[in-house]
Amino acid sequence: MITMVMYLFLTLFSLTPEVRLVGSSRCSGRLEILHDQTWMSVCDAVFDQQDAEVVCRELDCGAPVQVLGAAAFDKGDTQMWAQEIQCRGNESQIHLCPTSSQKHSCSHDDHQALLCADVTNVRLVGGNSPCAGRVEVLHRGQWGTVCDIFWDMADAAVVCRELDCGEPVDALGAAYFGQGSGPVWISVLKCTGKESTLKNCGSAGWNKTACTHNHDAGVICSGHKRSRLVDGSNLCSGRLEILHDQTWMSVCDTVFDQQDAEVVCRELDCGAPVQVLGAAAFGKEDTQMLTQEIQCRGNESHISFCSISPSHNHNCTFDNIVGLICSG
Repeated sequence: MITMVMYLFLTLFSLTPEVRLVGSSRCSGRLEILHDQTWMSVCDAVFDQQDAEVVCRELDCGAPVQVLGAAAFDKGDTQMWAQEIQCRGNESQIHLCPTSSQKHSCSHDDHQALLCADVTNVRLVGGNSPCAGRVEVLHRGQWGTVCDIFWDMADAAVVCRELDCGEPVDALGAAYFGQGSGPVWISVLKCTGKESTLKNCGSAGWNKTACTHNHDAGVICSGHKRSRLVDGSNLCSGRLEILHDQTWMSVCDTVFDQQDAEVVCRELDCGAPVQVLGAAAFGKEDTQMLTQEIQCRGNESHISFCSISPSHNHNCTFDNIVGLICSG
């Protein structure tokens, strides 16, 4: 037990950034460096563009936008770091940069400040849209994946929110969207579902997992459309295709009804259904056929929330492809 507690302590300690920006957001503000367990402000005479590259990278904040001196973000009452920092610009962390023994004479009017780009640090890869795919996070300049251990809808909700992709539809594991490359950055995420970014969630730590890419986590958000209408006169009419098991499939007209049509038109922001058409009214397409019965109640926001009967397979041909006209 003591060994485990010590391991967790060392893990959390090693994850603590040794720099921070004190301001209105985590990616802009007065620069402070942790030295001998004390946070110190940095003299603007000892800090340059190469140093800024490293700080923004360590904080996962993209590239530096502006390096500001003269206490642009207020004067702190902390101790001052006055030794010259000599980064090359390609280091992953500030503590890997050498410092000069020469000290500059600085006052609290000389506090260094920094504005970083604050880029999006999460993306979804391998799906059919920006709102579905394997979850990848950017950490210290490198994209890596998330382990699916304890991966759940609360974690998925944070990813969908961060990407402005609506609500979570499904939290997937076992490399559903294919295996990633590079490190498996995070395991045992502990999101409440209310966080604004994934990096605000608790976890077992960065790069502290025995997970392999067989366990890469994925997510489908509601912003990911799983239905479409093709070969019609506009986006709200045409032959219906549904994304099922990552394949666009035509739908048999015997498995689709008015309640299903309500959901498709709603998902596509196309108003209400005007007409459900069978007999390949919008042409025949050489796609796979979905012949299992779709069972929507009619009030769902997305077709993903409707169940599909695994036991009712209908015998359909391309003469039975369903079409739909929505009011939008």
